[in-house]
Amino acid sequence: MHISELFIKRPVMTSLIMLAVMIFGLFAYRLLPVNDLPRIDYPTIQVTANLSGASPETMASAVATPLERQFSTISGLDSMSSTNGQGVSIIVLKFDLDRDIDAAALDVQAAISKAARQLPQDMPNPPSFQKVNPADQAVLYLALSSQTLPLSAVNEYADTIIAPRISMISGVAQVQVNGSQKYAVRVQLDPNALTSLKIGLDEVAAALDRWNVNLPTGGLQGERQAFTIQATGQLYNAEAFKPLIVAYRGNSPVRLSDIATVSDSVENDKVAAWYNTKGKSTGPSFWPSSASRGPIPLKSSTASRSRFPAFAARFQLRYSSMFFSTARLPSGNRLPM
Repeated sequence: MHISELFIKRPVMTSLIMLAVMIFGLFAYRLLPVNDLPRIDYPTIQVTANLSGASPETMASAVATPLERQFSTISGLDSMSSTNGQGVSIIVLKFDLDRDIDAAALDVQAAISKAARQLPQDMPNPPSFQKVNPADQAVLYLALSSQTLPLSAVNEYADTIIAPRISMISGVAQVQVNGSQKYAVRVQLDPNALTSLKIGLDEVAAALDRWNVNLPTGGLQGERQAFTIQATGQLYNAEAFKPLIVAYRGNSPVRLSDIATVSDSVENDKVAAWYNTKGKSTGPSFWPSSASRGPIPLKSSTASRSRFPAFAARFQLRYSSMFFSTARLPSGNRLPM
């Protein structure tokens, strides 16, 4: 006896079973979970290139265009967009969904290497890239400040200690540092002094490069001993730059302090971050983003917040944090701050 024979001999039972299956199917369809924001991991890579002092037009023609020509030859590239600003170019590469992101990263690295010879030689660093996901959102904002340390020192602690520690927490995909104030020596030249002494800008730039070096010097070899020669030619603050000799005029040295104002400052004084300080810059702020949704953002943000008191006590910092989570919470409930 086959199973189909039972349904053929009893048509009423067969009709009732089919009707019951259809009714249960309709109810089950209405109860299916639907995500309004489904998680789709687009294989996306962001390339960043910097060139100090370059205009957006220069960045587009001299930096972004050679890179885009090489990126356009990568297989599986779905779309490419670039944004050029003052001294920076950001190129976003979006690949097909079936493209392996690790293999795409290798192709991007090869394309950057091919375009290196066409890029300006005075770029401080080669273009860098990182894997990004447009669906990721920041789950925690952290603002740092200090009453005793300058913002450049706070930024150094943020970049070298705090940000790497947070990025190692499970569930944290990326840590962005915004409003950073990296230490730099600022040299403001006096045009009148340069004109009277007939000194060009190229001479000043060459003198700064020539005197601030950190190169291997060599060594001394003896019968019983060997010594390594170390030349302290690297300058670290404004006071060390002031007596630097730029040129000679009338058998007299012209020092940097004679033609310029040298001060301890930051690389970009046009960038700042504020957080409940009435317009006063608080220093760097962090945006840790989660790699997945559900309970992971809650766990990663809680683990991140648990390390903040130790950082603050060690480096004499004050911190403020705001919590944003994509996890589902009951309506009317708030997470403790």
